[in-house]
Amino acid sequence: MKILMLNPPFLPRFSRSSRSPAVTRGGTFYYPYYLAYATGFLEKEEFDVKLIDAVANGWSHEQTIEFAKNFDPDLVVIDTSTPSIFNDVEIASKIKIAVEGVHMCLVGTHPTALPEETLKMSVNIDSICRGEYDYTVLGLAKKIESGGDLRTIDGLSFRFGGKIVHNKSRLLMQNLDELPFVSEVYKKHFGIEGIKKYFYASLMHPQVTILTARGCPFNCSFCPIPFKASYRARSPENVVEEFEYIQSELPEVKEVMLEDDTFPVSKERTLKICKLLKERGIGLAWSCNARVDTDFETLRAMKEANARLLCIGFETPVQEVLDNVHKRTNREIQIEFMKNARKAGILVHGCFILGLPGDTKETISETIEFAKELNPDTIQIYPMMVYPGTEAYEWAKKNNFLVTEDYSKWLTPDGLHNTVISRPNLTNQELVQMCDEGRKTFYLRPSYVFSKVKQMITHPSESKRILKAGKVFFKFLVRKSIPEEFVVEH
Repeated sequence: MKILMLNPPFLPRFSRSSRSPAVTRGGTFYYPYYLAYATGFLEKEEFDVKLIDAVANGWSHEQTIEFAKNFDPDLVVIDTSTPSIFNDVEIASKIKIAVEGVHMCLVGTHPTALPEETLKMSVNIDSICRGEYDYTVLGLAKKIESGGDLRTIDGLSFRFGGKIVHNKSRLLMQNLDELPFVSEVYKKHFGIEGIKKYFYASLMHPQVTILTARGCPFNCSFCPIPFKASYRARSPENVVEEFEYIQSELPEVKEVMLEDDTFPVSKERTLKICKLLKERGIGLAWSCNARVDTDFETLRAMKEANARLLCIGFETPVQEVLDNVHKRTNREIQIEFMKNARKAGILVHGCFILGLPGDTKETISETIEFAKELNPDTIQIYPMMVYPGTEAYEWAKKNNFLVTEDYSKWLTPDGLHNTVISRPNLTNQELVQMCDEGRKTFYLRPSYVFSKVKQMITHPSESKRILKAGKVFFKFLVRKSIPEEFVVEH
């Protein structure tokens, strides 16, 4: 049986796997890592699987359909996102028509949140694998191959007898050591030249992205990640074995990104991983997502194990706003974290969100000034984005703050982050403009520009990353970021 796992074509360098899918100003382009994990999972069961990233390949709809016709799969699994959902359904429908007898399945957070609505978008969509889909796709493949009853597959929504059926939800996978090494999947399906297509503006290039855990024990209201309020981790030994694989089999790779929602959430586990990395002589640099409550002992151990950079969601220093989104941090913790990170010698990429519930123009200005005060190595400032399935989306709908419910308008025509939230005291146009201004005032400070020049001189390995990210970023500095038709006056 043949299976096509497809990241479908859309805008150039559009990242569906990002927490806020878009084309980024800094050039970051994500791996389709959840799709890749599921690919390796299917291959363990000896299915004939092709993992195709049409975005990375620069393919059009026509090229993608031609590939599908030639491969002639029995099952196609298509990754999706909220901003691209109309496009994703369109390409799925075209493949369904072009490939006789194929079963068309969608995955991702959007159809998980809205399975009924998504299936009703086209009769050419046969099913949706909701939530964590590795086992669900595997079960679907086996039932298609054997002609079995799809009603027995947990986590599946599908058409049956002229109706849409939603099977019971699937329990989350508990033993994550069952998963393949996703780096091995990248090597097999993309090769090193394919790996070089992916870029993370804060990391050394080329890099690979892996997960050492799934889920997050926290529940920030704006976050659209899957498996919120849960946490399951691979064993430290399993994680370090993948580092060994990358170091041995992908020697061109300069850095590993641990895309866990919060990597050092378990101090004991983190310290053990760091200890094993040192004991086994792993020389690879690595970076990860973390929270501001990561303590100095952990940061020091991470640095000693070659951790290079942490991506940190500061969001805002304003306590009322932090409390509104259940962030469970405060300004003092944020400041202390930056002191500890500098002391440990780890770089910080700071993330700030403007327009959160409770934000005003005054608190947004405070957030921008706070970003300058913290002065992390790099930052991203973006408007609050709301996605179906999140508390923030329900808040926006309840208060009639949504400008539109046309999901394609979640992006600007260039594919950049838009915001469809407009409030009486803070319009969507004002919000995007404040984000643009915040980036400019942070990055164009003479002291910051000088620090980057100094960094390239003292750390030549950083030069390629800084120059590439800077080139892409400055291209967007003077662009308008929101189309006039989505400006709403209150």
